[in-house]
Amino acid sequence: MATDDEVIRKRLLIDGDGGGDERRFTTLMKLFMKWCNTESSETDHQTLQRMLSILSQSEFAMTRATYVHEMNKKQMRKYEKIQNDIDNNVELAHHEIEKCKNDLEKAKLVRKNRQEYDALATIVLQHPDRKKTSKELEDLNKELEELTETERKLDGKLVKRRKQFHALLTSIHHLRETLEEDEIEDQEMEIDQPDSSMDAT
Repeated sequence: MATDDEVIRKRLLIDGDGGGDERRFTTLMKLFMKWCNTESSETDHQTLQRMLSILSQSEFAMTRATYVHEMNKKQMRKYEKIQNDIDNNVELAHHEIEKCKNDLEKAKLVRKNRQEYDALATIVLQHPDRKKTSKELEDLNKELEELTETERKLDGKLVKRRKQFHALLTSIHHLRETLEEDEIEDQEMEIDQPDSSMDAT
């Protein structure tokens, strides 16, 4: 048993989209031939009515087909407009996506810069400010100058002490020589004194 789809398919293959026009035209031609060959007025009238009815059906089908055609054209224009709107919306969506991508890249760059800035700010905050550093550097320079002056004075004292120590060593050396000479002289005097006593006896 044929299904509804097969029946519709066969009807479309036979008649196309005419809605039975081919069959009506065939029937109309047969009725016209019959009307031309008949001699009975009653039969002629019935045949004429049937032909007029078929013509009316054909005109109605043609009008309906015209309306359907116009409606299809309107629908096609509407579908084209919808398609254009969809294409435009898709294009706008692509542009919006590209814009969002660019904004995202910029946001990532800003976020990266902020993270680097925060890291540098953290490092900078760990060190004293410039004013305080300049004050400490000035104090250190002043202290360095004082230490340099102290070192110069100590070097002067050291040179003076070396000279004094050298003079002291020289005096000690001279004193030792003098003592040694005195000791020699005393020894010589002791040697000379016994001789004198012996002469007196």
